[in-house]
Amino acid sequence: MFTAMTNQALTEPPAVVETRLAHAVHRVGTSLLAEAAIHPSVPLDTLASLRDFLVANLRHHHETEDHDLWPRILVSAPDVQQALDSLSGEHEHLDVALDRLAAVSIGDDEGVRPELRDAAAEVRDTVLEHLAHEEPVLFPALRDHISAAEWTEFAQRVIATTPPVAGHLMVGFLDEVGTHAEVELVLAGIPEPVHALLPAMRAQAAVDLRLLRGFGS
Repeated sequence: MFTAMTNQALTEPPAVVETRLAHAVHRVGTSLLAEAAIHPSVPLDTLASLRDFLVANLRHHHETEDHDLWPRILVSAPDVQQALDSLSGEHEHLDVALDRLAAVSIGDDEGVRPELRDAAAEVRDTVLEHLAHEEPVLFPALRDHISAAEWTEFAQRVIATTPPVAGHLMVGFLDEVGTHAEVELVLAGIPEPVHALLPAMRAQAAVDLRLLRGFGS
């Protein structure tokens, strides 16, 4: 199901729209794991899939910012160096929380749920606080200092290096947080062979997300 974003987002450059959607996925995904982890009705293997997706995706996201996007911004906006350094410091703090979450051994022991919930809640809280700091710096920088060509090059590199971990969940979350046009914008850059897999990925995401939210039914 697509949910509308603001009219403002529809008129913003692709760099802002795509980043806003990625952040929305991080907010929704980390919150869902923290909420669902403790409920016995949610299968452990489905929780493990979401956990692995979040750990891989969040690490990759902030690493591409630190090593690729930040240097691009600083070429024309050296005045934001201190702010970006601070955000990179927060990325290091997030890595500690992600290490803890990744270390939770999710097998078939129901007793792992409290540990998983606590680790997931730490990641969620860290992500929410970080994004509250990052977006007021990053969105203006993307609007003013990253050209369309630079963003296309950056986005293609991000897609090419994204870990292939539960990618169907990315598609499912994008469908939830973006409009049809926004999601099409994001998915336009994926390799052509993957486009043929999108219906199956959406179907699998629908199943997993229904299981992850089953505790509320």
